[in-house]
Amino acid sequence: MPGRTWAGTTLDDRRAARREQLVAAGLDLLGTEGSAAVSVRAVCRQAKLTERYFYESFADREELVAAVYEHVGEKAREALVAAVQDAPDGRQRAERAVTAFVELVLDDPRLGRVLLLAPLTDPALTRRGLHLMPVFAALVGEQLTRGDETGRRLVAIGLVGALTNIFIAHLDGTLHVGRERLVAHCVRLVLEADEFDHGHP
Repeated sequence: MPGRTWAGTTLDDRRAARREQLVAAGLDLLGTEGSAAVSVRAVCRQAKLTERYFYESFADREELVAAVYEHVGEKAREALVAAVQDAPDGRQRAERAVTAFVELVLDDPRLGRVLLLAPLTDPALTRRGLHLMPVFAALVGEQLTRGDETGRRLVAIGLVGALTNIFIAHLDGTLHVGRERLVAHCVRLVLEADEFDHGHP
């Protein structure tokens, strides 16, 4: 029974803890070695759990990969929302949001690789990767102050695309730039986007 306790924890608690172990193992493999390294067996070995416990939480490898991606996406969303809270003006919002995102994906590059690189290579994520982009575009659009709703949405979608490609290039090693310059450039992009006259049809 779900409510039964053993050693002070319920069956549901232990099942949730095992699921967290598997997601953490999947994050480590996907964010370090890439999509090809993520198999049910490898994840179980990394999590030190048997396959029986894997299938207790996930139907298959694709479901686990999706859970890892959604976990990282939620961390990114929370970091961005927290960063812009109580910011006094547009410049502060842009600086805080960009800094928070840079810290998230560079201080733990596994998160950046899962969020930005894995959707390019893992079939389990191709659709979900595209699904998350509108979420981030909506967050950015809320911070823009000029133009009508459609104009802000157009600018936000373009801005998220530009920033995503900058971070992808940085993570895959094709763009070599220091953190300070990276942040300054991205902040400038955000501020210039908000200055863009996007109220015309």
